[in-house]
Amino acid sequence: MSKLGRVLVAMSGGIDSAVSALLLHEQGYEVIGITMKTWDYASSGGSKKETGCCSLDSLQDARKMAVDMGFHHFILDIRDEFGDAVIDNFVDEYLAGRTPNPCVLCNTHIKWNALLKRADGLDCEFIATGHYAKINHENDRYYVSKANDLHKDQSYVLWGLSQEAMSRSKFPLANMLKSETRKIAADRGYTNLAKKAESYEICFVPDNDYRGFLKRRVEGLEEQVSGGMFVDRHGHILGSHDGYPFYTIGQRKGLGKAFGKPMFVTDIYPDTNTVVLGDEEDLARPSLAVSQINWHKYTEIDPHQEFITKIRYKDAGHISNIVTDGANLNIAFTAGVKGIAPGQSAVIYEGDDLVCGGIIKNSLFANLLNDPR
Repeated sequence: MSKLGRVLVAMSGGIDSAVSALLLHEQGYEVIGITMKTWDYASSGGSKKETGCCSLDSLQDARKMAVDMGFHHFILDIRDEFGDAVIDNFVDEYLAGRTPNPCVLCNTHIKWNALLKRADGLDCEFIATGHYAKINHENDRYYVSKANDLHKDQSYVLWGLSQEAMSRSKFPLANMLKSETRKIAADRGYTNLAKKAESYEICFVPDNDYRGFLKRRVEGLEEQVSGGMFVDRHGHILGSHDGYPFYTIGQRKGLGKAFGKPMFVTDIYPDTNTVVLGDEEDLARPSLAVSQINWHKYTEIDPHQEFITKIRYKDAGHISNIVTDGANLNIAFTAGVKGIAPGQSAVIYEGDDLVCGGIIKNSLFANLLNDPR
């Protein structure tokens, strides 16, 4: 075994994980590659050609890299685990009127668990992925920090990682720009990888049509949720809609009706199949509550200190104060924040360091129908 140790590298077939494996191999680690099969595109019922991390081409690309570099490569079938945890949660959340983030759940509860279990079986001290993020260790705490390439930073989706997972994880691309990653691939002769397009779609919704996926997944869903109403925040009926699961907070396009002015989904009530519409300013909320907290840099928060809270992956972040409320956190913003969607992740930063993260439960003024404004 290498003096540096043995590392199990998650290889999706894309450029980031491939270059991560290549760099670790060149640094002198004993590398073992593993590609996780999470989903069959054919079973999604979508119309788009099979692409992304679970396609046959991606599996072959990952295996070819391993063969070229002379290290072992395995394919791990985790479709059952993935389906039970990620897809079932995805469907359940939409049926509850929330907006899920399956990538967070997949990263932190499926892929890492599968990697750690397989790493133990192969006597690997470490696991590695192609994420653009950093892992730091301070005051007996491991925590994720933002990558050097802020345009590619993926720290937001890693808030659910456990202390054990972080203690054994390596992110070889932490200090690199995406352009540097592409150059390394090209310089080593992997020109196809260097030019490979990136996919930002949910892997099990290849045509990016989550409404169609829900209809195919839940038999009779359209009939079950038909007859719902659009209303304004005072409860005045504005028209009928296709069913509450087919709308998300902040949505403007695809409402199916013309209202004479831009209208936005501000709240969703599954119990009454009601979707509330309002002006853009009606999306702004001063606070939110977060559950399922996972702590990174600290295990408690000073309510007088200001932090930055991101409510979605591409969110720039908002100045906020945080108060612990039992197992939950209450986050108060210094200015109203638009588009807070229950089910999404709220991730709290101190500078570039991830303090903690959790799932958004609700926002202030959640019951707009009873709001006297």
